[in-house]
Amino acid sequence: MTSEPFVPPTRFAVPGRIAVSNQTATAWQSATLTEIRRETPHAATFRFAVPGWAGHQPGQHLMLRLTAEDGYVAQRHYSIASPPDDTGHIELTLDHVEGGEVSGWFHTVARPGDKVQVRGPLSGFFAWPGDRPALLIGAGSGVVPLMSMVRHHRARGLDVPLRLLVSARGPRELIYADEYGAETTPVFTRGAPEGVPVGRMSAAHVAPLLADAPPGGWEAYVCGSNGFAEHASRLLVEAGQPVDRIRIERFG
Repeated sequence: MTSEPFVPPTRFAVPGRIAVSNQTATAWQSATLTEIRRETPHAATFRFAVPGWAGHQPGQHLMLRLTAEDGYVAQRHYSIASPPDDTGHIELTLDHVEGGEVSGWFHTVARPGDKVQVRGPLSGFFAWPGDRPALLIGAGSGVVPLMSMVRHHRARGLDVPLRLLVSARGPRELIYADEYGAETTPVFTRGAPEGVPVGRMSAAHVAPLLADAPPGGWEAYVCGSNGFAEHASRLLVEAGQPVDRIRIERFG
């Protein structure tokens, strides 16, 4: 989810992640890749069996570790896409970053049966346990932790209100396009189906949701690039969302 420099394919870049808080110290666990599903031309979901996984809350992420044949180790943080009730399994949805070794390995080399190591779950700040109305706003791969929340909401049959605004360049770039329901409003910035407006997420998308907030208001979760996170947060505040009820997960 961050930009990566190119180096020979026997090594992996080691990027960081912004705004990681309340990390839980846990041991590394072996994860076996069991399935690869194409989501968009540049993103795919990777499903892992992790027998010792202790579970997570929607919105949390994990640290993934790859070790090259020469012993070089790379670690990268990825949001968890699967809901907590998917016992013994986790799913990660990864963009294929141009020149990126870790994402490049997953998209071009990895096959079912391959093993990696994972540690987590991490960060309680962005987690949503399903106990309060949630307004979710994401762009691109920023929808990944939000989709864990949507799946949790559906799997548990929760009555608490939940809404999702998701931005993508066009329908082909909309991750999880086949899974969205009435809770979701897609926003297309470059191209859209006939009759659907094209443009950046605006007050016209956000303000009606704030005006129609449930009793007690929304807990807002925003995930995306630095620029998108700032833009979406500004729209929320201008529409009346309290600043202390906006949780942001961003990547650079």
